[in-house]
Amino acid sequence: MKINSSPFRSWSCAVVLFSCVAASQGAAAPASAQPKLVVVIVVDGLPNEQLQRYRDQFGQGGLRRLLDQGASFSNAHQAHGVTVTAVGHAAVLTGAYPYQHGIIGNNWIDPATKKSLYCTEDTAYTYIGEKTNPGDGTSPANLRVGTLGDEMRYASGNRTKVVTVSGKDRGAILLAGKSGTAYMYMDATGNFASSTYYMPSHPQWVQRYRAGRPQDRYFGQAWTPLLADSAYALDASNAFYPDKEGVSQRFPFLYSSKSGKPDTEYFKSLKTGPYLDELTLAFARAAVEGEHLGRNPAGVPDLLGVSLSAHDYVNHAFGPESKMSHDHLQRLDRMLASFFGYLDQRLGMDNVVVVLTADHGFTNTPEFSRSRHIDAQRLDGKKMIAALNAHLSAKYGIDELVVATSLPNVHLDGATIEKRGLRRDDVEQAAARFLLDYAGVAQVYTRTQFDTGAVVDTRMGILMRRAWNRQLSGDLMVVVKPYWYFGTGTTGSSHGTPYTYDTNVPLLIMGKRWIRPGDYGQYAEVVDIAPTLAHLLRVRLPAGAEGRVLTEIVR
Repeated sequence: MKINSSPFRSWSCAVVLFSCVAASQGAAAPASAQPKLVVVIVVDGLPNEQLQRYRDQFGQGGLRRLLDQGASFSNAHQAHGVTVTAVGHAAVLTGAYPYQHGIIGNNWIDPATKKSLYCTEDTAYTYIGEKTNPGDGTSPANLRVGTLGDEMRYASGNRTKVVTVSGKDRGAILLAGKSGTAYMYMDATGNFASSTYYMPSHPQWVQRYRAGRPQDRYFGQAWTPLLADSAYALDASNAFYPDKEGVSQRFPFLYSSKSGKPDTEYFKSLKTGPYLDELTLAFARAAVEGEHLGRNPAGVPDLLGVSLSAHDYVNHAFGPESKMSHDHLQRLDRMLASFFGYLDQRLGMDNVVVVLTADHGFTNTPEFSRSRHIDAQRLDGKKMIAALNAHLSAKYGIDELVVATSLPNVHLDGATIEKRGLRRDDVEQAAARFLLDYAGVAQVYTRTQFDTGAVVDTRMGILMRRAWNRQLSGDLMVVVKPYWYFGTGTTGSSHGTPYTYDTNVPLLIMGKRWIRPGDYGQYAEVVDIAPTLAHLLRVRLPAGAEGRVLTEIVR
């Protein structure tokens, strides 16, 4: 896939880079040169533009520390076309694109049953000490390749410890890989729990932590703005965030419940606001202490993955242009400063490498975009598919030729198409032509186009081809117009497209002894993180890795 005058890499280039990485790993450095702990932080739903727009308001010890003392890439991307949480998290430590790692969405259609499958569901395992509902995420079974953490454990004879924590099960499980240990926030109880995939019961340190019930401490507390009113002067008007069913969409936000005590209603409400991230980082500290991360008696590096989920929930509710999103990022900056201060005291940051990125960005709310004279809408996917089925029925005399959807993927009834003697390519093209005339649709790709290599090497074509998995993806992939997204609500925003507001994410790497600090304008991808860390740690690349070593930042 050779592309002239483009930041995208050719497949041949990837092979050369792989060879160069392998050669560079042959020169061994003293064992003392390795970091004691690698901390990989994923801020769910953080567009790079927010990091840049608000950087002057950050304190000294958190995001500003990463920006000043680390390497910062302004042109870094989640370089695949379906920019959602699971896909982005899978990319971070596999270094792979969806066509290889197999995580093609938060949900997708099971090819055998034609029913929706959740990215980390596995009925063979349950949460430890918590109720497990159908479809809950309990294992990495659907992840088809390994991660950096898996390679670290392989290289050390399983002596390396890999621990991950997140407000979402998919955030923790897809960072932990096949052989790490994931802990996730439980909506019903506010606890963090692992699953029986990893262990039969929680270790003592987790049991002690849960017994303290830190999740109850925010009951009756309010989320209020951190900064002076003048700091939010450029944020969007409250007119774009109308109240919903009597629920206030304005500061202050009170965390309580109708029962008057901590319960499921309260624990779920904590997710939209700063306190879920506070709890996640508190559990991460407990994991450092309980697992002695960074003080491995075998003298090998450990890995801590922290996925901070709340920014995604805030942006979904209010949009990235909102005062709420702005304030949440400022609060997250202060939380990270406290966490880095803890690592300083515990291990000394000279012994730690920190990576911070995001799983995807965000588009603005359609109401805000339209106020700037931009065509923006929410596209009702059910209505679109109903119209498509009606069109195909009129053309072919067959009802319900679309048998399942998990947008942007659309699955056709292949058995009926074959039985009626129709050409699959003809039906795909007929469906694509109809959808291309549907309001809000920018592009449609077909299975035949992907299979035959007929997708043009535009930026969008490359990203969508990387997002398409032959065994799992649909017969059609539908791309909405810029600033549109699939949705039926009347408030908030979303993500999931190949446009830069969804792909351009922060990429910050800090490690005084290993990383050259500075602002870097070179094109970079999130899949570059795993190869770069593998190079620093002198371990084998994950099997599906296609990123490059960011040699420009390596000392």
